[in-house]
Amino acid sequence: MPHLRIASVNVNGIRAAARNGMSGWLDTADIDILTLQEVRGQDEHLEAALPGWNIVHDEATAKGRAGVAIASRTPALAARTELGPEDFDSKGRWIEADFLLGDRPLTVVSAYVHSGEADTPKQDEKWKFLDAFGPRLSELGADDALALVTGDLNVGHRELDIKNWRGNRKKAGFLPRERAYFDRFLGDAGAQVTGVDGTVGTGLGWVDIGRRSHGEVEGPYTWWSMRGQAFDNDSGWRIDYHLATPALADRAHGYHVARAAAYDQRWSDHAPVVVDYTY
Repeated sequence: MPHLRIASVNVNGIRAAARNGMSGWLDTADIDILTLQEVRGQDEHLEAALPGWNIVHDEATAKGRAGVAIASRTPALAARTELGPEDFDSKGRWIEADFLLGDRPLTVVSAYVHSGEADTPKQDEKWKFLDAFGPRLSELGADDALALVTGDLNVGHRELDIKNWRGNRKKAGFLPRERAYFDRFLGDAGAQVTGVDGTVGTGLGWVDIGRRSHGEVEGPYTWWSMRGQAFDNDSGWRIDYHLATPALADRAHGYHVARAAAYDQRWSDHAPVVVDYTY
């Protein structure tokens, strides 16, 4: 069945990922569209790491920080980077590109949400991003559109998404208010959704492809701390997502996290998330 294979990964610096083996993985993964977060480089670094690919890229305002890109085997039809109000700096954290899935338009987003830090200005920037996220999801999902938001969204939505969820309930990435945004993003479209923090809002109807594919199980995790034996013990977080409109979610197959076989074979502290979308 014809399909587009779309992978998303936080590369933790494109130059480091290239040095550590990203191209070897790409040689066998048969990816059509690759969304990247935390590029931390310039156009020339992406071009050197991904020769022959078509690349759209948005650098962060601060050099060497953040950065998002979409690389594809065929050129994007169009690309955009605007998110939220004009006074909100989303540079290096949101890029969307249009492609064709068969004969239908498909919008693919690479997003890198702030990691945040509870009760600090860093968390305030994360709230601004999440506030802008919802309205754009509503726009992208209108009229039965095919749209996909991928990336390191830096929130574990449910207890199943973090191995040590009990120890992280007051930390950025698993705060009830953060998780409540995802309750609304993924709640039934138009329904009144009560978030885990007690707030009530309207569900947007998007689909978490990872959770739909794996059901009520722990993980599969996509990021592991460098501390201790987190990777070896699979004590991780599922914070890298494919969020799809319902029309696209029905075309999703083969979801998997491309976790390295061993710690010393990793080329990022995140694992790629790979899904086939049929047409």
